[in-house]
Amino acid sequence: MRALALVCALCATSATAEQTSNGQGAILRALDKTSGQTVDLSIPSGQVASLGRLKIVLNECRYPAGNPSGDAYAEMEVSEVGHAGTVFSGWMIASAPALNAMEHQRYDIWVMRCITS
Repeated sequence: MRALALVCALCATSATAEQTSNGQGAILRALDKTSGQTVDLSIPSGQVASLGRLKIVLNECRYPAGNPSGDAYAEMEVSEVGHAGTVFSGWMIASAPALNAMEHQRYDIWVMRCITS
Protein backbone atom coordinates (compact mmCIF):
# COMPACT_ATOMS: atom_id res chain seq x y z
CA MET A 1 0.00 0.00 0.00
CA ARG A 2 2.87 2.35 0.76
CA ALA A 3 4.35 1.63 -2.67
CA LEU A 4 1.06 2.61 -4.32
CA ALA A 5 0.95 5.86 -2.36
CA LEU A 6 4.53 6.60 -3.40
CA VAL A 7 3.74 5.94 -7.07
CA CYS A 8 0.70 8.21 -6.89
CA ALA A 9 2.79 10.94 -5.29
CA LEU A 10 5.51 10.58 -7.93
CA CYS A 11 2.98 10.64 -10.77
CA ALA A 12 1.33 13.74 -9.33
CA THR A 13 4.69 15.43 -8.86
CA SER A 14 5.91 14.62 -12.36
CA ALA A 15 2.56 15.67 -13.86
CA THR A 16 2.93 19.14 -12.39
CA ALA A 17 6.64 19.38 -13.16
CA GLU A 18 6.48 18.09 -16.71
CA GLN A 19 3.91 18.16 -19.49
CA THR A 20 2.99 14.76 -20.90
CA SER A 21 1.46 13.44 -24.10
CA ASN A 22 -0.69 10.35 -24.50
CA GLY A 23 0.55 7.49 -26.62
CA GLN A 24 -1.69 5.36 -28.79
CA GLY A 25 -0.68 2.31 -26.78
CA ALA A 26 2.33 0.71 -25.11
CA ILE A 27 5.05 -1.86 -25.65
CA LEU A 28 5.28 -4.13 -22.63
CA ARG A 29 7.92 -6.79 -22.03
CA ALA A 30 6.98 -10.00 -20.29
CA LEU A 31 9.25 -12.63 -18.77
CA ASP A 32 8.09 -16.21 -18.29
CA LYS A 33 10.03 -17.10 -15.14
CA THR A 34 9.52 -20.83 -15.80
CA SER A 35 11.04 -20.97 -19.29
CA GLY A 36 13.19 -17.83 -19.15
CA GLN A 37 11.66 -16.55 -22.41
CA THR A 38 10.73 -12.93 -22.97
CA VAL A 39 8.10 -11.55 -25.29
CA ASP A 40 7.22 -7.98 -26.26
CA LEU A 41 3.51 -7.14 -26.32
CA SER A 42 2.18 -4.22 -28.38
CA ILE A 43 -1.14 -3.16 -26.87
CA PRO A 44 -3.28 -0.26 -28.13
CA SER A 45 -4.85 1.90 -25.41
CA GLY A 46 -8.18 0.51 -24.26
CA GLN A 47 -7.42 -2.95 -25.63
CA VAL A 48 -6.76 -6.34 -24.05
CA ALA A 49 -3.79 -8.67 -24.60
CA SER A 50 -3.34 -12.24 -23.37
CA LEU A 51 -0.25 -13.83 -21.93
CA GLY A 52 -0.84 -17.42 -20.88
CA ARG A 53 -3.72 -17.20 -18.40
CA LEU A 54 -3.20 -13.46 -17.88
CA LYS A 55 -5.41 -10.76 -19.40
CA ILE A 56 -3.75 -7.35 -19.67
CA VAL A 57 -5.90 -4.24 -20.17
CA LEU A 58 -3.94 -1.12 -21.11
CA ASN A 59 -5.88 1.97 -20.10
CA GLU A 60 -3.35 4.69 -20.92
CA CYS A 61 0.30 5.35 -21.75
CA ARG A 62 1.96 8.74 -21.22
CA TYR A 63 5.38 10.11 -22.09
CA PRO A 64 7.13 13.49 -21.71
CA ALA A 65 5.72 16.01 -24.24
CA GLY A 66 8.03 16.31 -27.23
CA ASN A 67 10.10 13.30 -26.14
CA PRO A 68 8.43 10.04 -27.25
CA SER A 69 11.54 8.06 -26.34
CA GLY A 70 11.42 9.50 -22.81
CA ASP A 71 10.18 7.79 -19.69
CA ALA A 72 6.84 6.02 -20.28
CA TYR A 73 4.08 5.69 -17.69
CA ALA A 74 1.41 3.03 -18.34
CA GLU A 75 -1.82 2.51 -16.43
CA MET A 76 -3.10 -1.04 -16.69
CA GLU A 77 -4.98 -3.87 -15.07
CA VAL A 78 -3.83 -7.49 -15.12
CA SER A 79 -6.11 -10.35 -14.14
CA GLU A 80 -5.74 -14.11 -14.25
CA VAL A 81 -8.38 -16.38 -15.75
CA GLY A 82 -10.00 -18.47 -13.03
CA HIS A 83 -8.98 -16.16 -10.18
CA ALA A 84 -11.09 -13.42 -8.64
CA GLY A 85 -9.75 -9.87 -8.52
CA THR A 86 -6.71 -8.43 -10.22
CA VAL A 87 -3.07 -9.45 -10.14
CA PHE A 88 -2.05 -5.84 -10.77
CA SER A 89 -3.90 -2.54 -11.09
CA GLY A 90 -2.16 0.81 -11.38
CA TRP A 91 0.66 2.72 -13.03
CA MET A 92 4.00 1.23 -14.07
CA ILE A 93 6.94 3.47 -14.85
CA ALA A 94 9.46 2.38 -17.48
CA SER A 95 12.49 3.81 -15.66
CA ALA A 96 11.50 2.28 -12.30
CA PRO A 97 9.68 -1.04 -12.90
CA ALA A 98 10.31 -2.25 -9.34
CA LEU A 99 8.63 0.83 -7.84
CA ASN A 100 5.16 -0.60 -8.49
CA ALA A 101 5.84 -4.14 -9.71
CA MET A 102 3.36 -6.87 -10.54
CA GLU A 103 3.52 -9.79 -8.11
CA HIS A 104 2.94 -13.06 -9.96
CA GLN A 105 4.48 -16.49 -9.49
CA ARG A 106 5.12 -17.11 -13.21
CA TYR A 107 5.27 -13.79 -15.08
CA ASP A 108 6.99 -10.43 -14.76
CA ILE A 109 5.66 -7.58 -16.89
CA TRP A 110 7.15 -4.13 -17.31
CA VAL A 111 6.71 -1.10 -19.56
CA MET A 112 9.22 -0.44 -22.34
CA ARG A 113 7.75 2.61 -24.12
CA CYS A 114 4.59 4.20 -25.48
CA ILE A 115 3.40 3.67 -29.05
CA THR A 116 3.35 7.09 -30.70
CA SER A 117 2.41 6.35 -34.33
